[in-house]
Amino acid sequence: MKIRLPILLFIALLIIAAAAYFSGRWYLSKPIKSDATTPLLLDFRGGATARSVTNQVTERFQSGHSTLSYRLSQLFADINHLQAGLYEIQGQQSWFDIWMMLSQGREKTFNVTLVEGLTLQQWLAQLSQQPYLVDKSSELNDSGLRQELGIETASAEGVLLPETYSYRAYTTDVSILKQAYTAMQNVVEQAWETRSDRCPVNSPYELLILASIIEKETGLADERPLVASVFANRLETGMRLQSDPTTIYGIENFDGNITRAHLREKTAYNTYRINGLPPTPIAMPGKASIEAAANPVGSPYYYFVADKSGGHVFSETLKEHQQAVRRYQLNQE
Repeated sequence: MKIRLPILLFIALLIIAAAAYFSGRWYLSKPIKSDATTPLLLDFRGGATARSVTNQVTERFQSGHSTLSYRLSQLFADINHLQAGLYEIQGQQSWFDIWMMLSQGREKTFNVTLVEGLTLQQWLAQLSQQPYLVDKSSELNDSGLRQELGIETASAEGVLLPETYSYRAYTTDVSILKQAYTAMQNVVEQAWETRSDRCPVNSPYELLILASIIEKETGLADERPLVASVFANRLETGMRLQSDPTTIYGIENFDGNITRAHLREKTAYNTYRINGLPPTPIAMPGKASIEAAANPVGSPYYYFVADKSGGHVFSETLKEHQQAVRRYQLNQE
C-alpha cells in the first residue's frame, strides 16, 4: 500500500498537469469573443510589449482576463518574436491566431483607388484623407515631387497610372505615387510598342497627352477609339483639337463655367488657339484611353458633340456638326 500511494499521487499529478495543459491550450485556441462585430486596430510599434497587447485585447473583448491570458500565452504561445505594425484583431480570432499574426507580421492593409480622369492635385487631396497614410507630398514643391518620384518630364500630371493600390500603416503617399509611376511606365511602354500606323503622335509622352484628352472627353469605353480617331484625323490634317477640357485645364481658378472669353484667350492649353497638343497631359489617363490613343480606329469623323444620353454624336463635316450642336446642345430640332 505504501508503494502504491506515490504511484497514485504521480498519476494524479500527471492527470492534473495534462488537464491544465489542455485547458490552457483550449483557452488560447477558442474565439476571444465570438459575438464581437467591431474589430480592434492594434498599433504594435516601438516600445510595445506582449503584455500591452493582452491588455488592449482583453479591455476590448475580455474584460478582467488580462493576466490569465498573458500568463497562458507565456506558457503556450510564441510571444517573443512579435513584429511591429498595425494589426486588425477580430473577436472571432483566438489568442493563438493573434500571436501567429503578430509573429508573422501580417499587418492590416488599406486600399486606395486613384481614379482616371482626375488631376494630380485631386489625387493628392484624396491621399491626404487616407487613414494611416503619411502625407509627405505636401512638404514638396512640384519639382521636388518629380525628383522624389524620378519623373523626368516637365510635369507629374498624367504620368501616374489610375489603379487601386494597397498599403500598410505609416506608408507615405509618395510611396503610392512611386508605384503609380512605375505602373504607368510599363503600360505606356507596351502601348507604344503595339501602336498602330494610325497613331498620330511622335513619342510615348505625347501618347499620354493625347490619352488624357480622350479620358476627359468621354467616360464611355466604346467611344474612346472613336474620340481618338477624331483627334488623330485632326492632327494628321493640321486642324486644331478644339477641346474644352484642355482649355479648362489652362484656366486658373476655373469656376465651372467656360465662356467665349476663355476660348479666345491664348494659353498653352487652349487648343482653340494653339496648334497640336498642349505641353503636358491634363489629367491621369487610364489604360483604356492610352490604348485608344495608340490604336485609334479608322473613321471619317472630325467632330463630335455630347448627346442627351451621356454619349456623343460624331460628324464628318462642319455642317453636320453644326446641325448636331443645334439639336443636342441648343435644343433646336
